[in-house]
Amino acid sequence: MKKLFPYVISVLLLIPVFSSCTKEEIDYEESMLIGKWMRPSPQNDETQTGFEYYRYDEGGTGVTWDTYDDVTEAEAQEFKWTLIKSDLTLTHKIETTDEYGVPKVYTIVELTTGMLTYKDDFGNTYSFSKVN
Repeated sequence: MKKLFPYVISVLLLIPVFSSCTKEEIDYEESMLIGKWMRPSPQNDETQTGFEYYRYDEGGTGVTWDTYDDVTEAEAQEFKWTLIKSDLTLTHKIETTDEYGVPKVYTIVELTTGMLTYKDDFGNTYSFSKVN
């Protein structure tokens, strides 16, 4: 029995190595993201309100605008997007050039037919409602 004890302890110590503590990433469908999404503008104050819009188009392109700043959909800023599992990457077009800036990566927390919520690496959460 004394000779068996070290082997039992060794096996028990190896069990945590083979078990994973991370949650399995959800594989969201790109088709659920297609459409126009809105949320109250983060700049809202007592005197003026507005909404921030993101329109995700097929093919990984889209536009964004903020009605708080009197920007319409026709004047919207272009961006490219990719969705891999729950990682949503947005790369906005630089207004003064035809180049795209630094990609921003978000983690989708919820994506349904009417709700989109994602967070960044700094703990900020963004929630949108689908408008069409």
